[in-house]
Amino acid sequence: MSEEISVDVGRLWGVGVGPGDPELVTVKTARLIGAADVVAYHCARHGRSTARRIAEPYLRGDQIEEQLVYPVTVEATDHPGGYRGALDDFYAEAAARLAQHLDAGRDVVVLAEGDPFFYGSYMHLHERLAHRYPTEVVPGVTSMTAASAALGRPLVERDEVLTVLPGTLAPEQLAQRLAGTDSAAVLKLGRTFGAVRAAAEQAGVLDRLHYAERVSTDSQRIEVFADVDPDTVPYFSLAVLPSPLAASTMKRESSAVVSSAQVGVGEVVVVGLGPAGRPWLTPEVQEALSTASDLVGYGPYLDRVPANARQRKHPSDNRVEAERAAFALDLARGGARVAVVSSGDPGVFAMASAVLEVACEPKWKDVPVRILPGLTAAQAVASRVGAPLGHDYCVLSLSDRLKPWEVIASRLSAAAAADLVIAIYNPASRSRTWQVGAARDLLLDHRSPDTPVVLGRDVGGTGERITVVRLADLDPEQVDMRTLLLVGSSQTRLVERADGDRVVFTPRNYPG
Repeated sequence: MSEEISVDVGRLWGVGVGPGDPELVTVKTARLIGAADVVAYHCARHGRSTARRIAEPYLRGDQIEEQLVYPVTVEATDHPGGYRGALDDFYAEAAARLAQHLDAGRDVVVLAEGDPFFYGSYMHLHERLAHRYPTEVVPGVTSMTAASAALGRPLVERDEVLTVLPGTLAPEQLAQRLAGTDSAAVLKLGRTFGAVRAAAEQAGVLDRLHYAERVSTDSQRIEVFADVDPDTVPYFSLAVLPSPLAASTMKRESSAVVSSAQVGVGEVVVVGLGPAGRPWLTPEVQEALSTASDLVGYGPYLDRVPANARQRKHPSDNRVEAERAAFALDLARGGARVAVVSSGDPGVFAMASAVLEVACEPKWKDVPVRILPGLTAAQAVASRVGAPLGHDYCVLSLSDRLKPWEVIASRLSAAAAADLVIAIYNPASRSRTWQVGAARDLLLDHRSPDTPVVLGRDVGGTGERITVVRLADLDPEQVDMRTLLLVGSSQTRLVERADGDRVVFTPRNYPG
């Protein structure tokens, strides 16, 4: 674009309005059409413009319209320069008309069927005006891609080659190009239909060729090319030679489509949802959730997975892990793709061990089981305060529902004596209220009263709360089932930085 363009001139837009359906106009093109001072479009002498018809829903009604009427389309001309000369003069005159608007500061939108730079008339105006005025081209849906969609047949896949051809080529050239490509689109049919048919037959692809007319409109017509009557073919039609690879695959697979219940054994994938919403979800877990037919898990955890009408959810109570695992394995044995969901990581006080324990029974030995990790609550809480897990640490659960308190107490004492940072899961519930105080007192036998303790509640959720207290000041009333505790070692530090932030970290070096 030239540096001599004045800032006071209007802007030229070449916009593609797609193949015919006004709903296939892009959002940007619709906005530009509605905002333009001048809307220009090409048409034959009869005055009807397909591009304007497509754009009509987006016109304001008070805009200047520039009708660019072709002096010749397919008929003969007495212009001294012949057909090419007549069109060159036409484009020069049309460009001059639009330049008057641009010079006056008016923005001009030129409508182009399909895409402006795909066999479009707009490009001839672009060549004459783009170096003089601010110009932008907005792409549109082409008739070729619209026809592929209407046929329900891919144009190309993998390493296939697509060739785009004008039907006006000599039949010998057309035949050579069609024989040497995987797939093709032949535009500008109308009077060239017979020659294109002959070329396709010569190239040996006539049986694969399809005909598409006025694609995406109410008068759309899709047929096998060889069956079309040449006398019924308008200019706005094209031939499509779809992907041969896709055609063979579709034919091979068409008789093999069966429901999930008919494909034999499915699988169970045990996944970790992380501590909160989707930002904490790994791509691997997201893929497993999206491809599952059935979701199994504790009700509140299942609620975190967006509903999908294709999938069935099977919620259950938090205290029936073995029954839940057996239910999931039964579904998979019947052909379902089952995702068993856990909060955090499924291998940390969650469903992975429960599923594997049941899956090792002879009844389910042939059902595939996979475990996909998730971000743990301990990692999430640690990240909110710094790096308290920066050195050796252990993970314990205070729940005595599945193991006696005596075992918990001995392990707490052993971890404290070993000077490990301790991540404590399931510290309290509505029915368990005394364990936090008992754990604090056990730890104080081995740890300084000033040891930092991080209380992380609902990390990543709406009720997130992070608190750092001294071990001696740990109040059981501040702790519930949604809280995780990180108890520091003798080396864990609580430091207030110059910016006012308080960080907790455990150095990687240990005193010699």
